[in-house]
This record gives sequence, structure tokens and C-alpha cells, in this order.
Amino acid sequence: MGVGISVLIALKATTLLLIFAYLKKLGFIILSFPFLYSSLISFLVSIASHPSIDLPLLLGKTSDGSFPILSLIIFSPYLYFVRIFSAIRRQKSGEPPYTKVYDGLYVGGWPSSPEKMPPGDPAIIDCTCEFPRLKGFSGGLPYMCVPTWDTRSPQPGDIERAVKWACRKRDLNTPIFVHCAYGHGRSVAVMCALLVALGISEDWKNAEKLIKQKRPYIRMNALHRKALEEWSANRLSLPKPKK
Repeated sequence: MGVGISVLIALKATTLLLIFAYLKKLGFIILSFPFLYSSLISFLVSIASHPSIDLPLLLGKTSDGSFPILSLIIFSPYLYFVRIFSAIRRQKSGEPPYTKVYDGLYVGGWPSSPEKMPPGDPAIIDCTCEFPRLKGFSGGLPYMCVPTWDTRSPQPGDIERAVKWACRKRDLNTPIFVHCAYGHGRSVAVMCALLVALGISEDWKNAEKLIKQKRPYIRMNALHRKALEEWSANRLSLPKPKK
């Protein structure tokens, strides 16, 4: 099993550190320090996002989807890097920002503008820890944050919490939009569980197939599948009847 984001961010941190050392050697001391700071922040994110640690709360994202000013300042090299990288990647991919997987159920990427939101004023399940909720066009909508690192999976307990919340919203005939950065992994894991809980799919594997038919570029990894297996086992294991 790969370590995903940890390796990528560690490589970025190493590159920034080398640039710092090079600029310092050339005598550009003041110019070099932003690269040193960005490198240190990247190393910290790399460690915190490793599966053995998995600490998405490091970035400080709150339950309403906002970031405290201090977090924005401290982690700005990472937070703004992922926004720029995401915008470039999504523009190149040409993939739709969201996909309807069933009536009133949508999965997709971070809604950076109103046109990237599904219709019908949906309830939002945000599976990112690195992107803010843009309240200018989503502030009045029901919202739940399940902060998770990119390439990692929500914990089984978080999946269950999100599913129960979404089911309550569905009882009110509210559409559901589950999103992560691109709508490929974290959000798909939660949507798989939701499809099972609503009785649309008999298990998460069939739910994954259903979503893939609608959104071909999804790619859950071993961590997503492990979390869904644990969620399924705990959810389906009913207490034995008393004799």
C-alpha cells in the first residue's frame, strides 16, 4: 500500500529545501527564507498525513468549514498550493465538477464557485481538510465536515456519522452532495456507504460499480476499501437474540 500524499508532499518539501540551500549559497539570504519555511511546513504536512499518524486536524479546519486566521497564516504555503494545483488539474482534466449518481445524490470535487454546485440547494458533506467552505454561495445550506487528508479515507465511525446525517436530510427530501477535492476517493467512499444505507446498493462494492458507471475516473484505494469493509462489518453485525 502506497503512502500517497505523504510521499508527494515530502518530495515537494525536499525540492523547496534544495532551492533554499541554492539561493542561500548564491547570497540571496532574504529571498531564500520563504523557501525554507515552505519546506518545513511541507515536511510537517507529510508527517501528519502519513497513515500511521493521520492527523487532519493539524490544519485547523473547523466544523463549519472555515479556517482560523492563525491556521491560514501558518499553513498558507500548503493551503494555497493545493488550491492552485487543484484549479490547474481540474481545468486540464475536463471532468465535470459533480456527477449525479442517483436521484438527489451527487458526488464531486470541491465547489470553488456556484456553478460547481449541484442544483436544488443540496446538503453538503465535505470530506476535505485542506479546502474551505465558501459561504458566499453555500452558507445557508446544511453542511457537515468530515476532515480527511487527500488519498486517505474517512474513518469508519466518521463514515457512519456522515451516512446517518445524510439519511436524515434525505427524509426531508433534501438532495445530498458529497465532495472531496476531485470526487475520486474520499467522497466516493462516503457515497458508497450512503447508497448501501439507503438500500440503493446491497453492498459497497456494488455501490462503487454504480458510481463508476456515472463517474468513470473515480479511484478508491486500499485505505478507502478497508474503511468501508470495517464500516460494513460493524453496521451489519447485529446483536444475537437473547435466549
